[in-house]
Amino acid sequence: MTGGAGTGDVGCRGESGRAEPERAEAGQDEAGQDEAGQDEAGRWPGLEAALAVVNRDVRATLPGQEPLILMVTPAPDGAAGSTGSYGGQEVYVAMADGRSHGNPVHAGDLEEGAPPEPGDAATVLSVVAEAAQETIMELLWQVWPLCREHGIGMHPRPAGTSEDWCPGETAAAGPPVWWCRGGRTGGCHDASPIGELADTLRGKERRALRRGRRR
Repeated sequence: MTGGAGTGDVGCRGESGRAEPERAEAGQDEAGQDEAGQDEAGRWPGLEAALAVVNRDVRATLPGQEPLILMVTPAPDGAAGSTGSYGGQEVYVAMADGRSHGNPVHAGDLEEGAPPEPGDAATVLSVVAEAAQETIMELLWQVWPLCREHGIGMHPRPAGTSEDWCPGETAAAGPPVWWCRGGRTGGCHDASPIGELADTLRGKERRALRRGRRR
């Protein structure tokens, strides 16, 4: 994942059933060590808002899939003061059962003067969307999300970026979109703003989604 705070892909973490909906924050085990748990609502407002947007796309394209959550886990041994940890904890985008894959999504270490979240809404949304994509693809074993036109996987990018765009380029400043590189002959394009994949659904799929929302 690009744009995250971690130092590398740390793989799948968590165990099925570890995350409890009523759990407010990471607690401690009998030895006094932090345990993993669903994050406390309101602690990461920017990340929570971004995840709510991404979950609209999860609902639209993965029928029956439970919404993703923010999961707090203890930082690896020796990482409590390093970049990517916050008070000895790390925040991930996870499946509803607490499992995740990839890097943490918060920005840095408060002790080093960095804010706990990326500094602007567009950056937060891009980071969370990419983390959600990594978790879904690794744990569900499927490409997500798919471009309806070309049938291939898409990536979070600023709107209007070209095929040779690189992360960190200041020239690309559009809002985050799901971007497709196109077919064999090219034709890269912005498929949808992140959070608006429902608008790309075919009529039958869109009607089914609306019926599901009314239940």
